[in-house]
Amino acid sequence: MKLPGRIAIIGGGSWATAIAKMVLTNTDKINWYMRRNDRIDEFRQLGHNPAYLSSVKFDINRIFFSSNLNEIVKKSDTLIFATPSPYFKQHLKKLKAKISDKFIITSIKGIVPDENMIISEYLKTFYNVPNDNIAVLGGPCHAEEIAYERLSYLTVGCNDTEKAILFADFLKSHYINTCTSQDVAGIEYGSVLKNVYAIAAGICSGLKYGDNFQAVLVSNAIQELNRFVSTVNPINRNITDSVYLGDLLVTAYSKFSRNHMFGTMIGKGYSVKSAQIEMEMIAEGYYGVKCIKEINEKFNVYMPILDAVYNILYKRMSPYVEIKLLSEILK
Repeated sequence: MKLPGRIAIIGGGSWATAIAKMVLTNTDKINWYMRRNDRIDEFRQLGHNPAYLSSVKFDINRIFFSSNLNEIVKKSDTLIFATPSPYFKQHLKKLKAKISDKFIITSIKGIVPDENMIISEYLKTFYNVPNDNIAVLGGPCHAEEIAYERLSYLTVGCNDTEKAILFADFLKSHYINTCTSQDVAGIEYGSVLKNVYAIAAGICSGLKYGDNFQAVLVSNAIQELNRFVSTVNPINRNITDSVYLGDLLVTAYSKFSRNHMFGTMIGKGYSVKSAQIEMEMIAEGYYGVKCIKEINEKFNVYMPILDAVYNILYKRMSPYVEIKLLSEILK
């Protein structure tokens, strides 16, 4: 396997577009899978993604577009998946080409619904991709800030340290700093949970709780996140590293956070369906709440913030009542 070789971006949203921008900073050509041919046609005509991060201009001659996933996979050595987690399984159903010999990087901050598996686990179980060929891209890094070339920090997690270092070095630029980790599962679970906690922060914002309470909520959230990842993947980690705490902070507070926006609407009285329709974007945390809740039935980790958000979103409990009860047990 030659790394990174020809790189493929799988996905057509804002995060996929931001990753394509980063990758094209350091390589001549990429392959790019998008599901819709009309989007590809518009992209070619306009020189930018017609639906996401339209301010980012691309040299179309450096991109091979296709809506045929198998064609993209066959032409590529490294595959970067950047699709919403609810659609990941659906995309892979189209796959006939072998991927076990590819280097696969997941930048999906979600869990495969129904299977209740993180992406790396799903790839190993159903597509026989070895541990050393799977990496995860994590950290506090909003797509919108990549578009503006604001200084951002990413962590590449991989069981194979050499591969992690190689790809982390490849991504570096004047606005991207990188580091490496072997905590693939911890980074993936952490990236799911920070979306859940961002929804909680948004709900509290919608209910007019102030900054003081938000600080207490997030302080408790990182403790809850640590309890969970330490149980499901008990290795030595520093939970205050940017890939855990930093990602939680930016998702809980940033104006670019879809999950915070979704939670704020719920706190203001929107139903889940009406909030999803008005946003016109995927809030990954909505799906993550249910998946983590079901996974935790096996581990029984104490997770009162997760439970409160689950009760609000899936049991239709009053946000006011649930957050009031939660506020009485936070410290």
